Amino acid sequence: MSDMDQTRRLSARGDVANEADAILQAVYQALKDRGYNPISQLAGYLLSGDPAFITSHQEARSLIRRVERDELVEELLRQFVERLESQPLR
Repeated sequence: MSDMDQTRRLSARGDVANEADAILQAVYQALKDRGYNPISQLAGYLLSGDPAFITSHQEARSLIRRVERDELVEELLRQFVERLESQPLR
């Protein structure tokens, strides 16, 4: 079996998740304060890596660069799955 056929595992890193969560919240608020659509701007940043998608208001651009993009995506997915698991089945 090749490496491409095996599932890779990522380990949870609590401190990084907490930092990613705090940064996402701060950046979200800074984008809203400036009148941007935070979802579109964050998606643009996460897909491209271009920090120009993030406002410099409240140092949001500097903040978001403190955490790797894959860690931000992991935190967003963690929150999404937690929300799904806490909802009753439809």
